[in-house]
Amino acid sequence: MSKIFRNIKPLTRWSNPLFQSRAVSTGSTTSIDKILIANRGEIACRVIKTARSLGIKTVCVYSDADKNSLHVAMADEAYHIGPPAASQSYLCQDKIIDVAKKSGAQAVHPGYGFLSENVEFAELCGKEGIIFIGPPSSAIRDMGIKSTSKAIMSAAGVPVIEGYHGEDQSDSRLKQEAANIGYPVMIKAVRGGGGKGMRIAMTESEFDEQLESARREAMKSFGDQVMLIEKFVEMPRHVEVQVFGDQHGNYVYLFERDCSVQRRHQKIIEEAPAPGLNDETRRAIGEAAVRAARAVNYVGAGTVEFIMDKNQDFFFMEMNTRLQVEHPVTEMVTGTDLVHWQIKVAAGEKLPVTQSDIKLNGHAFEARIYAEDPNNSFMPGAGPLLHLSIPSSVDNARVDTGVRQGDEVSVHYDPMIAKLIVWSEDRESALKKCRSALLDYQVVGLNTNIQFLTDLAQHPEFIKGNVHTDFIPQYYDDLFPQRTTSYMAVCQAVVTMVIQQAQRVQQQVKYTQDPFSPFWLCKASRINQSPTRWITLMDGDKELKIEVVTNEDSSYTVSFDGQSYTVSAELKQSGERTNIVTIVDGIKSHASVVNVGNSLHLFSTEGQQELRIPVPKFLSTSGQSGSLADAVAPMPGVIEKVVVTPGTQVEKGDPLVIMIAMKMEYVIRAPKAGVVESVFYKQGDTVQKGVTLVHFVEDQSESSSD
Repeated sequence: MSKIFRNIKPLTRWSNPLFQSRAVSTGSTTSIDKILIANRGEIACRVIKTARSLGIKTVCVYSDADKNSLHVAMADEAYHIGPPAASQSYLCQDKIIDVAKKSGAQAVHPGYGFLSENVEFAELCGKEGIIFIGPPSSAIRDMGIKSTSKAIMSAAGVPVIEGYHGEDQSDSRLKQEAANIGYPVMIKAVRGGGGKGMRIAMTESEFDEQLESARREAMKSFGDQVMLIEKFVEMPRHVEVQVFGDQHGNYVYLFERDCSVQRRHQKIIEEAPAPGLNDETRRAIGEAAVRAARAVNYVGAGTVEFIMDKNQDFFFMEMNTRLQVEHPVTEMVTGTDLVHWQIKVAAGEKLPVTQSDIKLNGHAFEARIYAEDPNNSFMPGAGPLLHLSIPSSVDNARVDTGVRQGDEVSVHYDPMIAKLIVWSEDRESALKKCRSALLDYQVVGLNTNIQFLTDLAQHPEFIKGNVHTDFIPQYYDDLFPQRTTSYMAVCQAVVTMVIQQAQRVQQQVKYTQDPFSPFWLCKASRINQSPTRWITLMDGDKELKIEVVTNEDSSYTVSFDGQSYTVSAELKQSGERTNIVTIVDGIKSHASVVNVGNSLHLFSTEGQQELRIPVPKFLSTSGQSGSLADAVAPMPGVIEKVVVTPGTQVEKGDPLVIMIAMKMEYVIRAPKAGVVESVFYKQGDTVQKGVTLVHFVEDQSESSSD
């Protein structure tokens, strides 16, 4: 367990003599001895870690899908609350309150997501005499409805962006307001956050489809489909401020984070402080965030999010009334434990610091490790973590996670595997550490975004700090290069195979041969055996026929693609991982090789590379789930809506089926023009990746033109 939270120190500033006098309460404090965590995964483990350092017992809840999860193993007590679907487990308020009563927990920590910003749940906790480790329900209500929050912020002197926040929600009114504001516009659900229920309409022709999609996703995520329309600021920065308030009217800001680089309006890499901000802007945005918190009598940890333009003018976007996923970068640069502060403030204690006590120290990055395929529009994935090794060679790094090797990333929840957080004295050295740690992060069993994050972290413009929300589209070609496996990796793979095969043969001989045989001592001898072997590997769709010759000096000559390389190697086994040191034509290199099934996964300074051992044709199948005229599920998920019926005429790109996977909505579109012949699933059905959803007869006129 300690390895997962390596380098997380118990940052107990409450016990620091410098702040003890300010920590003394007026006598209205409540002792918290046991906390129920109404969440799962990484954040549940994170809260357990801090609670344990404070001597507080923890209670967790779990669904059928999470019965063997890490947070269940870590907590002092665990209670089953229902099926995998969040609507039947983690979102069931009565079940969670019942567990709190049964377990004797005095407080509930909601984490983030699920019930963390649910007004009714916060009120229910209060009614039942349970401390809600979060803000008052009134603050959640005011900040949770974006139209209301805009009015409050404007009155409090916080800059806001122009838009329509009215009650008339008719399609025609919303479309008219969009035209009045001027395209492009942002269509946003008034409730919730995390990029859910948010769409961009670049032109009037896109508006209707984007509005319908945003409403569907908002209803699914928040049970509300009221929308607001705002002017979309092109290429803005997303800068947010961590604020904290107590029950005694004290407020501080813990500086800002930059979360600009995103996909699907969701963050993937964050840093603190924001690069390039001048001191005046840093102070102004922090003070604006405190005004926002004070305006709603906020208590606990909150984040005020701003859009910032190229002139460093900033505008209020929303307030997240909870702990943020990216809170560790703030902890790293301020030397705090925000979960510790949450617990103490919820118990009625005063903040241990004033604004003048909080100093920025160094720079921190957080990279979110997701089960997704960046090369397929960041399509989320699910499946087992067959091999998992976290970075071990970088100091001042920590990994917050809720999974272990052998666990499975479930289709029912967010696909985040872990958060990799690094700190150093300045941005340049912190970024170097981040890249090094990403190269040392090993996952086998499903697609991840680790290679993408590595490419992103070494992009020249990212290194300069020139970040904005359109960073990925702008530098798409740089971030998604065509990749082929390097000659070094091929040499490392085949030599590993040859040496391991020889070791297995020697082990078999050791236990089967007569030790007095004259051949026992002649391990390098070959009788009727050539020192040359041929090995076939697949590099994507490319077949590599590789000749490996064992030389008299125990080196190897590896030949493929018309080139030959002299290779010497040394292997060391570490669990299922083979560490190999090679010298290829005089160049020394290190790599780790993990063999899973018929695939060899190589991890080195070049990143992760994969080579496959081809399956014999008589054992393989076509692997095709459908024809060119079939629409197939790109990931496991649940059917949200079926748009077509048998007989429907469709054009290429028309929507066919809408799926929900990993809490996100995906529109499955027609790959060809034609007429729908069969629809195989209905609303509510759970489907696996690759199954045929819709079959239709191709439009032959289009086929011929292709």
